[in-house]
Amino acid sequence: MDARTDAELVAGALRGAQEAFREIAVRFERPVYSLIVRMVHDPLLAEDLAQEVFIKAFRRLDTYDPQRKFSSWLFKIAHNTTIDHLRKGAPETLPLEAEKDDGPDLSAVLADGSTEDPAAAAERRQMARALEKAIAALRPEYREAVVLFYVEGASYPEICEVTGLPSGTVKTYLHRARKELAQTMAALGWAPAAGPGVETSGAGGS
Repeated sequence: MDARTDAELVAGALRGAQEAFREIAVRFERPVYSLIVRMVHDPLLAEDLAQEVFIKAFRRLDTYDPQRKFSSWLFKIAHNTTIDHLRKGAPETLPLEAEKDDGPDLSAVLADGSTEDPAAAAERRQMARALEKAIAALRPEYREAVVLFYVEGASYPEICEVTGLPSGTVKTYLHRARKELAQTMAALGWAPAAGPGVETSGAGGS
């Protein structure tokens, strides 16, 4: 595993080291794809948009400020690229059942790591699939906030940087998203476990 920091890899790429940018792509291709696929609900389209994001990032590396978090800079490009696509009026496709295997397993958001019981693990997987469906039903801006906060562990300031939204709006989006997720999960039969799990889990800061 490459021990260099993101900023060091960027510096290497700017000096012409192709392997440095390849490492950046390897490091971030899954998080970028995960964010985009949950916004567009189309795995093939998400792959195309993710590729476009990395092309743009490569061309704009000299604009990255190494004093800031690289993931926020990259997610901002992903955000803008995806929003540009959505604003073109392209119809949003229905979520595909296969999506549950294409991104980070949301059972990591809800899982109780204190048990390895197979039945409990299967139940967590079912809950994660239900949560994916609940997230898919959210408005795109809510989905993005939820994925950034709960899956990518972004803080409120980082989400503001990525989306260009004020802190109050981000907090409102997350609050409304949690409420809608709780309602949808309840309708799917997961009310007792899903509500508190979504409300209290997540690595994002305040």
